[in-house]
Amino acid sequence: MSPALLLLLALGFGLAGWLVARARAWSFRRAAPHHRLASLPVYHAWYVALWVGVPLALFAVAWNALAPQLVLQSVLSDPAAAGLPPFGMQRETILAEARNVATGTAPAVFNAGARALVEPFREAILRYNVIGTGVALLIGFLAGTWAFLRLKPDFSAQTRVERAVMSVLLIASLVAILTTLGIFVSLVFETMRFFGMVNPVDFLFGTHWGPDPMSAAAHPDPTRYGALPLFWGTIYIGAIIAMIVAIPLGLMSAVYLTQYADRRWRKWLKPALEILAGVPTVVYGYFAALTIAPLVRQFGQAIGIANASSESALAAGLVMGVMIIPFVSSMADDSLAAVPQAMRDGSLAMGATTNETIRRVLLPAALPGIVAGVMLAISRAIGETMIVVMAAGAAANLSANPFEAMTTVTFQIVAMLTGEGSFDHPATLSAFALGFVLFLVTLALNFIALRVVKRFREAYE
Repeated sequence: MSPALLLLLALGFGLAGWLVARARAWSFRRAAPHHRLASLPVYHAWYVALWVGVPLALFAVAWNALAPQLVLQSVLSDPAAAGLPPFGMQRETILAEARNVATGTAPAVFNAGARALVEPFREAILRYNVIGTGVALLIGFLAGTWAFLRLKPDFSAQTRVERAVMSVLLIASLVAILTTLGIFVSLVFETMRFFGMVNPVDFLFGTHWGPDPMSAAAHPDPTRYGALPLFWGTIYIGAIIAMIVAIPLGLMSAVYLTQYADRRWRKWLKPALEILAGVPTVVYGYFAALTIAPLVRQFGQAIGIANASSESALAAGLVMGVMIIPFVSSMADDSLAAVPQAMRDGSLAMGATTNETIRRVLLPAALPGIVAGVMLAISRAIGETMIVVMAAGAAANLSANPFEAMTTVTFQIVAMLTGEGSFDHPATLSAFALGFVLFLVTLALNFIALRVVKRFREAYE
């Protein structure tokens, strides 16, 4: 039985329980019109619906994971499976072909050994579909009956429904936290494996990056795993060049939209500015590689830089800065708009000009939101990949010349994980170490942003 059908069955049973419980609650009110119910009829309805729908949904998820294994074990115990080859790819191929024909996703089998297994697969799938449907109906009936029998005029269904909703919200919060924890643990585990092969000092402070996936994994050359040029390229492109573009333009656009722009202009300019955040990064990459990079090279040659490259940190940084303007502008716009009108009026009443009011009153008061937007933009910039791949190049250069090709941590992570190297090789494991460092940098930026926001919020509350 497909999981979608089981989920639809759960929704159907839940709806039926909702309607029956609501009718039951209304019958309580009609039987004693002067007696006030402990909860509204809609809460009685949701109480039964949750007791019917949630167990069925959980069973659907569990059965979806368990049923294929039960079907496989049933087929393997059939005499027709006695001639299967030993464990290996050929055995799995035969079983997969027979299963696909039995479920109707394939017209015929290619291996003669799979033909005899088609009928056992059909019988096992049908049998366990019937079992799954029967168990689902039984669970829905028992859960619905138990919840329905608890309904009484003085039954506090509202409290129980609200507790259930709070539990769902708690689980949703834990999913986000546990996902972050899982990412951190997996990165730490693989990073420790890498640091067991390459010294962390050589990795963090080495100035030459050139892993060789084809070299011997047991004795890697630590001098080829110096990631300092990658860290410098990431900071130089994402946190320096891009921010030089994004912060002034984003902040000035926010000031104009909130303080100077006419309402009709703001109605069109703000959505047009935020469209930049929805443009795919690969489009920015093409724009950087085909338009900005040649212009940057020509400009470099015009000012006397003979080795100006068509792949440069400046080209990638400029386009990346344009891409993250909406992050700075939107947060600054919302923060400036949230400053109380009394602060503006008080400043103007004291004789300050609009310019002075913006510089000395509004911007300091809105600084927590502005800093949060800047930190969000930096985190977005240092994690960008496509623009760097298409405009900055793959050369790990430790240079301050923006007209040279550079690479970043994210580019090298992609390069190391998309090759044909083994996951036990230090060249592949280095991608996890790079990801771990990038994770820590992003986490540190978030902590700094929270600290700055807290400090200035206390000053202006």
